[in-house]
Amino acid sequence: MTVLSGRPEVGVVAPFWLDRPDTEAVDIAVAADLAGFPLLWIGEMATFDAFALATAIGAVTERIRLRIGPLAAGVRGPVAVALGLSSVATLTGRKVDIALGASSPAIVADWHDRRWERPAARMREFVRALRPLLAGQRADFEGEQVRAHGFRLRRPLPDTAITVAAFGPAMIRVAAEEADQLVLNLVTVEQVARVRAAVDRHAAAARWRPPRIAVWLPVALKLDAATMRQLSAQLAVYLAPPGYGEMFTELGHGELVQRARGGASRAQLAGHVPAALLEAIGAIGPVERIADRIAAYHRAGADHVGLVPATAADPGAQALLAALTPLATGAAAAVG
Repeated sequence: MTVLSGRPEVGVVAPFWLDRPDTEAVDIAVAADLAGFPLLWIGEMATFDAFALATAIGAVTERIRLRIGPLAAGVRGPVAVALGLSSVATLTGRKVDIALGASSPAIVADWHDRRWERPAARMREFVRALRPLLAGQRADFEGEQVRAHGFRLRRPLPDTAITVAAFGPAMIRVAAEEADQLVLNLVTVEQVARVRAAVDRHAAAARWRPPRIAVWLPVALKLDAATMRQLSAQLAVYLAPPGYGEMFTELGHGELVQRARGGASRAQLAGHVPAALLEAIGAIGPVERIADRIAAYHRAGADHVGLVPATAADPGAQALLAALTPLATGAAAAVG
């Protein structure tokens, strides 16, 4: 198991905004590096291959650690992931970590022509196959869904941390028993506290050191019309899925969840997302208010908060990340 830093951290997430240029991710990375944030999350959706984007970012930044993913564990195999990580680390000279997620049937089966079945079981096997590969051992894993034999990395990455994206009970248990860290997206402070308790319970039963918890938190200095549209469009995607819908219902937005589960389009839903819901799962306002929100997540059990910057009214998140420079060194963790 890779042991991550014990103190609370604040990092930055390269967001995927449908209404912004694809290359804005690079601009955000440069701004985050200049502001002194220690870590950048680099996901993968419909723009760039994550390893290619990470290599490009490593070439134009100086210090920031790169955490690649969450990547769909059903798309690449452990060897492909290990090769990608080693490639980025070698070509950039930067430390890299990996985050894995289940993704969705649409992405795994429809986009990539891979089987979608028992995602939690596959995740457990994937982590168990990947960890020794990163440590420099020759692949020798035979599972029900994941197999790898004979391959060995020429440049091992023993310090690479493995994060699992989790929300439902099955994936939370896998993360608690196998991962170095668990990451949650679009959750309330109260939900983080509940997940923290579940993770600690599962880890203790498995005699595994409880993994850290990371949270992705949408952030903006103000909720103008353009930012409201951008954040609402993202949140609309999460209204229907199990777990998320129940959480939003608990917050008093059950009617919106029912519309989503009844087949309403993302555009229709986005127009009805209230500002109060965005503020419940994000940090919006002046720097002091953002710091207070980050500190609340830390107190609830989050060890790392990844800031997802809104850029509709702030291209490249230049103004936002510059204003949040004090938080990059842990000032937010000391609030409260």
